[in-house]
Amino acid sequence: MAVTVRSFAKINLGLAIGPARPDGFHALETIYQTVAAHDVIRVEAAPGDGIEIRCANPLVPCDETNTCHRVAARLLRHSKQRARLAITIEKNLPVQGGLGAGSSNAVAALFALERELQAPLAAAERLRIAAEVGSDLPLFLLGGTVLGVGRGEQVYALAELPAIACVLVTPPLAVSTAQAFRDWDELMTNAAKGPSLTEVHASVTLSKFSRSAFEWLSYLDVSGVPVEGNGDRAETPLLDLVRAGIENDFERVVFPQYPELRDVKRRLEREGADFASLSGSGSTIYGLFRSRERAMQAARRMSAEGMATTVTETLSRRQYRAQMFVS
Repeated sequence: MAVTVRSFAKINLGLAIGPARPDGFHALETIYQTVAAHDVIRVEAAPGDGIEIRCANPLVPCDETNTCHRVAARLLRHSKQRARLAITIEKNLPVQGGLGAGSSNAVAALFALERELQAPLAAAERLRIAAEVGSDLPLFLLGGTVLGVGRGEQVYALAELPAIACVLVTPPLAVSTAQAFRDWDELMTNAAKGPSLTEVHASVTLSKFSRSAFEWLSYLDVSGVPVEGNGDRAETPLLDLVRAGIENDFERVVFPQYPELRDVKRRLEREGADFASLSGSGSTIYGLFRSRERAMQAARRMSAEGMATTVTETLSRRQYRAQMFVS
């Protein structure tokens, strides 16, 4: 029987880019947050050999470069099984939108295949497969609010947080993450007044993010409940992101290249978002709202002007796992 799962998106609650590493990646620090917007993945196993990827969206590769194909091949090798696998991707999330859709698809497929093939993985093996395929995959093994360090693949579960309404706005453009990193390196070189100081200057952004993230987390106790006695505070912990000064470094290089993305962020703020940001390297901009009603009103007004909007909400780790399997 086929197994169907929801493949949830993520947003980045701040992202700091550090120096380039010897392996060619950049050091990163970010706080990932899963949201309820999702694709749907369906996996079926039959006797035989081969992996078939099915997707109606022409932007999604259906060959061995697809992340679902890559995790499936690794699972088959690890479990020493033979099977003909069909993986169908029902695409609702934007491609190259900064929401981690491809990575989420892969992890959702991995969970589904473990059940379909009756080949459960140990947590360490599941993490190894995910990290081999991509930097964003490990966060989707956890869900909820997750600290990501290293190149983003080293993940640590943070306190469970209450649900908050979120509006996703995705303009019809694709941002190249590789080019965004190149633009960042150029920006750091110019700001540091020479290549020799670039690494030092880039390290400062990580330190600043760490301080801001620590300040934000200090507003919470271990259960995610706001700490009492902090004065005039926002209604939910996520809205303290503004107070803590958490930002996404990619905005500094992506917004000059795509000013329409800066305009969308400003529009979300005018519509009442308490926090708005680029997710990953874009092109999705999200806004966090104090109520679903405010989020719905903002989305209706922006949709009426032709903007592609989705109203969703943040998912805790418990909700993420409970809502993943459809059948």
